[in-house]
Amino acid sequence: MISTLYLLIIYLISIIQVCFGFLVGYLVFLTLASFWAGRRTKLQSNQPITKFAILIPAHNEERLLPNLLNSLAHLDYPAHLFETYVVADNCTDQTASLAQSRGVNVHIRTDLNNRGKGPALQWLLGRVLQTGAKIDAFLILDADSIVNASFLRVMAAHLDRGERVIQAYYSVHDPEHSLSSSLRFTAFAVLHYLRPSARMVLGGSAGLKGNGMVFSTEIFNRYKWSASITEDIELHMRLILDGERVTFAPDAVVFGEMPDTLSNSESQHDRWERGRLEMRRRYVPKLAQRCLVEIGEGHFKQAYLFFDAIMEHLIPPFSVLIGANLLLILLNLIIVIMGGMQEIPPLFPASLRFAQFDLLLSLILLLGQAFYVITGLKSIHASRDIYLRLLYAPAYMTWKFLQYGRVMFKRGELEWVRTRRNGG
Repeated sequence: MISTLYLLIIYLISIIQVCFGFLVGYLVFLTLASFWAGRRTKLQSNQPITKFAILIPAHNEERLLPNLLNSLAHLDYPAHLFETYVVADNCTDQTASLAQSRGVNVHIRTDLNNRGKGPALQWLLGRVLQTGAKIDAFLILDADSIVNASFLRVMAAHLDRGERVIQAYYSVHDPEHSLSSSLRFTAFAVLHYLRPSARMVLGGSAGLKGNGMVFSTEIFNRYKWSASITEDIELHMRLILDGERVTFAPDAVVFGEMPDTLSNSESQHDRWERGRLEMRRRYVPKLAQRCLVEIGEGHFKQAYLFFDAIMEHLIPPFSVLIGANLLLILLNLIIVIMGGMQEIPPLFPASLRFAQFDLLLSLILLLGQAFYVITGLKSIHASRDIYLRLLYAPAYMTWKFLQYGRVMFKRGELEWVRTRRNGG
């Protein structure tokens, strides 16, 4: 009986190991592809002519909004070619008056039954489009962000090449401020820089990250902004299913303010992960169907676009992936030790070798994940302190692992809650 149970456990772990191997193997594949990615955008030699509308949803952002408006005032781009619009959404502070004092267009929205970034953007976008103003492209920025000086010049160059949806590199402002910020900076290095860079090489879509997104007016004339909490993921899925790629601008950088503790970011993580699970349920079957159709018609490049989008849904948060891999290493080690005990001999002689192979594979996968993270940090020239703070990653992984487990079994409607950031 014990030997039979031992054998079943080995085979079950082997199946799980193969699934993890496939996911980690794909991340290593993306990591290798990123070595061929471009790092700089060739800017226009002539004066730009692209007119931007910058949309900023803001809810009680009187403390951080000035930083963003200051960075926009210092853009290396003709001032007459961009207009800034702030939607003060259900604010109870001085966000609206502060924005008005900076000379930007302010729209005050009060709708306590329909709160959040998605509904606010949908409402603001409709009002701006109704003005009939000449706008070539829209830029969406979170109110707690700042952008680099060349941001609009880089985006104008991408639009000039015919690209219609472009995602900036979304990074962390002051990553060494706290341990939580440093670990989030590391996560963004691979999720927001390495992966999109690799996808530009392979023909995939960079994805929409919720901040620093540019859309040609043609896109917004065709697609309405979703009012859901997962509005960026949902729009990205609609674009992909219509064959529209999101491209990546690695040198247009938006720096977001992050919570300085894990507890302050819990509601944000909960919202993200529950939204991701819902999008996976709704869109993976559709993407898989389209992928098979494209393969059947011999359109392998288009099929990869859908396959890659499926993989992005299936790959769990990296801290969950590496935490599960460490757990597999521990289980495989226990099984190998038990297999060597005379009291619990393997049912078949080959089963012990099976367990030993699983242990070796799990160690190789751990090396692959380390390669993925280190390559991501090197690609953005992370400081030495960021590498040192990886020593605290196990605590973050434990928190994320537990949090992800809660999300998996949580029910009820997704609700938007403002995330507390540094100092407020």
